[in-house]
Amino acid sequence: MPSFASDVKNALSRTDADRVCCQTAELAALLRMGASAATDAGHGRGLRFETTGAAVARRVIRLLHNMDAEIETSVAMERRPQLRRRIYIVNIAAGTAATPLLTRLGFLEEGELRAGTDMALLRKKCCRAAYLRGAFLGGGSVNRPEASCHLELTARSETLGRGLHMLLRRMGFPVGLTDRRDLYVVYLKEGDAVMDFLSLIGAEEAAEEIEVARNVKEVRAQVNRLVNVEMANVRRAVDAAADQLAAIERLAAAGRLEALPEDLRETAEMRRAHPEISMAELAALCHISKSGMSHRLRKIRAAAEEV
Repeated sequence: MPSFASDVKNALSRTDADRVCCQTAELAALLRMGASAATDAGHGRGLRFETTGAAVARRVIRLLHNMDAEIETSVAMERRPQLRRRIYIVNIAAGTAATPLLTRLGFLEEGELRAGTDMALLRKKCCRAAYLRGAFLGGGSVNRPEASCHLELTARSETLGRGLHMLLRRMGFPVGLTDRRDLYVVYLKEGDAVMDFLSLIGAEEAAEEIEVARNVKEVRAQVNRLVNVEMANVRRAVDAAADQLAAIERLAAAGRLEALPEDLRETAEMRRAHPEISMAELAALCHISKSGMSHRLRKIRAAAEEV
């Protein structure tokens, strides 16, 4: 069964990035998150991109060919039993077409691979959103709406992890950064921040699903609180009625019940006849106020204590 994060990525992979600058930013982030260098002696540098999603692999190929129709790519699929999933591999062949493309993306500098933060690609707001979409597609995850809000971007290098962390902080997100073995995880835990991030990268439907789930959880929590309060009130009423009945029976056993004033005797008989009702209901049966009933019951308990 596909995960919620997989569904979000599949939907994002179908979105359009019309501007060339946004396509460049998204592709750069995708490759930063999921690609490793592949060197071909005599032909220069290439890349090997890995992902668990077929839609993401197709997205990478489409962006590559949108930027350079001459780029040579191939796709393979591997089964990895230890991960219990398939891995889709996009190979970007080394050659004359790959070098200028990788240089444009910021991956090559004077023919050497560069581990940068791609800040030169992020001058525009639209490009920053596209870059974060690529980072999520290449190494992101998000909890299902019914669970606690949590979104992660998992980077393979400290440079990239810190770059994503700094970018999100500058954009006002309450973002955290931690290392997990050889990986660097940038994360969001606040529900509003997770929804804002998803909306920013184009996953509005996912953000709405989380909002609906949060509202449902809040309504359930309110109902539970009301039920708990009502149950506590019922328990208190039952305990109080039991104490009142015990006092009345003590007076009856001592032969003191008939000696009570008429109003107290009426109250005692009503309580014996209706042991399950609340004090307010008992007051209504006796045609007095709740405070008046409370006063009568205190007198009955005081009389019982004298026995």
